[in-house]
Amino acid sequence: MELPKGKKVYFASDFHLGIPDRITSIEREKRLCAWLDSISGDAAVLYLVGDIFDTWFEYKHVVPKGFTRFMGKLAELSDKGLTIEAFTGNHDLWMMGYFQDELNIPVHYEPITREINGKKFFIGHGDGLGPGDNGYKLLKKVMSNRFSQWLYRRLHPDTGVGLAGWLSRLGPKHADAPEKEFLGESEWLVQFANDKLTKVHIDYFIFGHRHIAIEYPLPGNSLYVNLGDWIRYDSYAVFDGDDLKLKFYKA
Repeated sequence: MELPKGKKVYFASDFHLGIPDRITSIEREKRLCAWLDSISGDAAVLYLVGDIFDTWFEYKHVVPKGFTRFMGKLAELSDKGLTIEAFTGNHDLWMMGYFQDELNIPVHYEPITREINGKKFFIGHGDGLGPGDNGYKLLKKVMSNRFSQWLYRRLHPDTGVGLAGWLSRLGPKHADAPEKEFLGESEWLVQFANDKLTKVHIDYFIFGHRHIAIEYPLPGNSLYVNLGDWIRYDSYAVFDGDDLKLKFYKA
């Protein structure tokens, strides 16, 4: 892909819409919509890199209640011609067609590679990559299994969506959790990226998941970027055709 003159590519992740409560989530949703308005003039492509929602499960004819402002803004921008691509994260694995059918937004279930202006990007939420975290990797296989999803759909939507939300909230509440420490070369995603670089050159590794807003240099002039989140940082990355920078939205 070659970017048109003056156009940019944007990346953001970990909105976790829905937590810790309705009012706080709506305020975050409003900030996101304002940010989307602010980039709409020069954005050529927008990548939403997972954990858009804190809980999401699609039934055949039912999707979770809420997020009206955000979904409407995505529909508006998509209808105006902005290319938007989304990724599942560990909190919204069960996206099954609604974004594609209603918003014309393809959803990626695994990381992808893109070449933009001669630069190679490896993009994915980051959950389950690299060494370790074997318990989650097993759980992800179970949750991604079509038969498991079919079984879960037998629950009434009020029960199924409610149960998924309750299970999600059993873990650390991101809004109240202490700021995470970046572990450098001990980071599983950094180890994954370093291993990938022994096989193929990648200019930019773009991940979410860790809730850390950071740029970290890798061998061969590659760059690891973690997109942070919209709970603490309101952070995103932008590629202008030459360079990629991590930025922070200020309303």
